[in-house]
Formats: sequence, structure tokens, C-alpha cells
Amino acid sequence: MRAQDRRRFLPPEVVGDHILDAPLPIGHGQTNSQPSTVAAMLALLEPFPGMRVLDVGSGSGWTSAILGELGGPDSEVHAVELVPELVERSREAIDQPWVHVHHAEPGVLGLPGHAPFDRILVSAMADDLPHDLVGQLAENGVMVAPWADRMHRVRRSGADLEISSHGGYRFVPLIHTRF
Repeated sequence: MRAQDRRRFLPPEVVGDHILDAPLPIGHGQTNSQPSTVAAMLALLEPFPGMRVLDVGSGSGWTSAILGELGGPDSEVHAVELVPELVERSREAIDQPWVHVHHAEPGVLGLPGHAPFDRILVSAMADDLPHDLVGQLAENGVMVAPWADRMHRVRRSGADLEISSHGGYRFVPLIHTRF
């Protein structure tokens, strides 16, 4: 996480707060996640060099850049964000050519055209298990996602899912369409 300076991913009005272990507003009702939360999610995700990973609700791009750092240049990181201004801002902040930031297609969750993914990280709160994303997991793939106010880890093995719960969390809502 230290290799990807959080300050590069924050708007000027909150960059001075980069050291705080707190979520910071990045505009458009979105936040840059609390560092300890990001660390806990990444530990559950079990990233590895050369992985294909999807970062859903990438916001500022900070977590996407961290995933790129953990996966290294042989990895393929796809970040997806619904807010166009955040997509552009994160593209400017990320300097790894193997990290690709996509504008989310309204009504589509994730990037089904780029699936399957070894790892999927979701940084927004769903109401329930995001089945559309489960379908984008590779065999033995792992997804870490919050839903119903709890953090969950999902491992896919064929048609079977191993789901575990890992404490209470708060996130901005997961949306995949504009109302």
C-alpha cells in the first residue's frame, strides 16, 4: 500500500488528510476507502503475481493501483467505475500499463466481456450476494464483497460457492445504473 501513495488519488481539498485511517470524500457521493479496510479486504482476497482481477466500484483508483502493485506487470487489472469524472481522474493517477480503468456500462455489473477473473474486489455495499459477479469468477476464483452490512469472501469451485463472513463494514451503495 505504501508503494501507491494515497495522496495521488485524492482531490486537493482532502489530500492533507491522506494519513488518516478513515474514508475520505472524492466527490460525487463516493469515498476513498479507509486504509485498514482496504488492507483487510486485500488479505481476504489473497492476490498473487500474474492474476486477472476485477475491481468493482474503483472510485479514485487507489485500490486498483494497489492491486496492480501486488499482481505486478504480468497481471491484468480491470477497474470499473460508473462516475465518468472519477474514471478520468483515476486514469490520470494510475501509472501502471497493466491496470485498465473502464467506465461502467449502466445496467451491467462488472465486466462480463472480460471475464473470467481470478479475483474480484467490490468496494461498494450490495443488498445481497452479487450473482452477476459470481458468474465472472474463474474456477477457484475469489471475490471479496460487502453486502448486508457484512464483508464476505466467496470462493467458486464449479457450481459450488464457499462463502464466509468477516465482520461489519459500511460502504457507499453498489449501483450499476443511474436513476
